[in-house]
Amino acid sequence: MTAITERKLARPADRSPLDHASYGDRIFRGLLTLGAVTIPLLLGFLVLELWQGARLAMGKFGLGFVTNSVWDPVAVQFGAFPLIFGTLLSSLIALAIAVPLSLGVAIFLTEFSPEGLRQPVAFLIGLLAAIPSVVYGLWGIFVLIPALRTTAFPLLREVLGFLPLFRGPIYGPSMLAAGIILAIMVMPYVMSVSREVLLAVPDTQREAALALGATRWEAVITAVVPYARSGIIGAVILGLGRALGETMAVTMLIGNRHEIAASLFAPGYTMAAAIANEFSEAVGDVHLSALAYVAFLLFVVTVLVNAGARLLIWRVARGSAAGGKAL
Repeated sequence: MTAITERKLARPADRSPLDHASYGDRIFRGLLTLGAVTIPLLLGFLVLELWQGARLAMGKFGLGFVTNSVWDPVAVQFGAFPLIFGTLLSSLIALAIAVPLSLGVAIFLTEFSPEGLRQPVAFLIGLLAAIPSVVYGLWGIFVLIPALRTTAFPLLREVLGFLPLFRGPIYGPSMLAAGIILAIMVMPYVMSVSREVLLAVPDTQREAALALGATRWEAVITAVVPYARSGIIGAVILGLGRALGETMAVTMLIGNRHEIAASLFAPGYTMAAAIANEFSEAVGDVHLSALAYVAFLLFVVTVLVNAGARLLIWRVARGSAAGGKAL
């Protein structure tokens, strides 16, 4: 055998396209791994930054910051209980209004709407999610609040005035006005996800209920909605997360008063609104640290709510439930 032939035999074979593909797969897997590791690292840095910013207020006020209601920058006394209360109450008002309406629209579009009406209506509702928050706030100031102050709020006080929630003077900017604007902003998210989950329910569920003699509405209530309950809960939690963190529209409509009132007609305050209003004008390290403490509490409340929601979804979806695998 000649030397040239030996060199040809010793030369490695040309790499096949499969080898190039394997290199591409490795690079793609590495990028995905890097992205997966980056997200918790960024979250950790966020928590660390909030913790460092809030350490001064934590050391000065401790856990009493959560239960105290005084917010006096002049006297250097801060308490976040009205902020926490306002955040949770406005979000619950928004969900109480948005969830029934969103679920009703989703059921109508998937089960009862004419075929040519479904996509246009779903598209228009989806466009509501693209409107900036400040636009909602301006619309609320110039259109919603005047309408509520002259018509809806007096009617509620006249009909439901026996309840403490609907007593007292009508200001306009109030906890109820903020809850209504939040409901409008939350509806596109809850409706869109609920609609997708209902569309994912197998037709056999509907057909089985109809075959047993159920009406169209009874089939929806007894077969379709229960099958999709875990996905619907996920849609509600998505709306709750949107409501908890909303800032501009709530700041413009809630009245920004640091107190707890029994009436929904009275102004209130939220954690996000307090940070947006006072952070740029905060004087003194304690004031800045108190606002960082508020941001840290908002983060904790959001994490706890979402963790509890995930646990609820897991318990509801355990066994077999529509939307559970996707969530």
